[in-house]
Amino acid sequence: MTETTASDPRLAAKPATVAQDDDSEGMSYLESLPRRLVTLYLPLLIIVVILLFPFYWMALTSIKPDEQLIDMETYNPFWVVKPTFKHISKLLFETQYPRWLWNTMYVAAAATTLSIIASVLAAYAIVRLRFRGADSVGAAIFMAYLVPPSILFIPLASVIQAYGLFDSPLSLILVYPTLLIPFSTWLLMGYFKTIPFELEECALIDGASRWQILTRIIVPLAVPGLISAFIFSFTLCWNEFIYALTFLQSTPNKTVPVAIVNEFVDGDIYKWGSLMAGALVGSLPLVILYAFFVEHYVSAMTGAVKE
Repeated sequence: MTETTASDPRLAAKPATVAQDDDSEGMSYLESLPRRLVTLYLPLLIIVVILLFPFYWMALTSIKPDEQLIDMETYNPFWVVKPTFKHISKLLFETQYPRWLWNTMYVAAAATTLSIIASVLAAYAIVRLRFRGADSVGAAIFMAYLVPPSILFIPLASVIQAYGLFDSPLSLILVYPTLLIPFSTWLLMGYFKTIPFELEECALIDGASRWQILTRIIVPLAVPGLISAFIFSFTLCWNEFIYALTFLQSTPNKTVPVAIVNEFVDGDIYKWGSLMAGALVGSLPLVILYAFFVEHYVSAMTGAVKE
């Protein structure tokens, strides 16, 4: 058999030729421009327009003069004539928006850090320690994420009031992990399962402790998963509304989502220019965060879902 193959080079080259033909036939439908337009460019264009339109509308409304915001018949609602930065200037220099932005950043960073630490410990214990009922515990933790905040904010308000933390950003730092830990634990469980267990066995044979294995092997290898969990938790904290509305009352202590609604809505009068300017400026930190770490976020989410 070996001599026949060696004597006839056409037989040896046939598999490679077949593979190349299969690849060319599989991608041939994209060679013509009409097919590319229908199957690739048009769907992408629709998705991009749908995703970016809210940001376009926020930016457009934040630079529109008041008369163009009110009179939709005379002025085109999808365009602006003689743009103004009055709304943005009022937001940054005539309100406490910088303080609200700092409160949001401080609460989100602190709550996310606490949640990631707890989630790493919980996910590693469930995936690697192999105790009885580990799978049930993991499923129960994820089910806790499905409990709506609208059910929990009333009993949590009583607890916060009893401990004297009402109207303090510390209350949000302690409450937000109840939302963040379940999903982050589930996400990291899926990512930890992709790390070969043989690495830990070799470390145990060499005399490493569980803490050393976690800090020196698992955590460095799970950096994409940690980044993904951090982005998700930080985004959820940044946009959270119900708990912030319930636990914070004084204007200087409010976060951005609650403050812009309370300060720029007077009964049935909506100051749309300032509202949209506050939403636009408040979304920029998240846009920057996603732009830097989007590749790690997608890879970690894919690995977790596969598991």
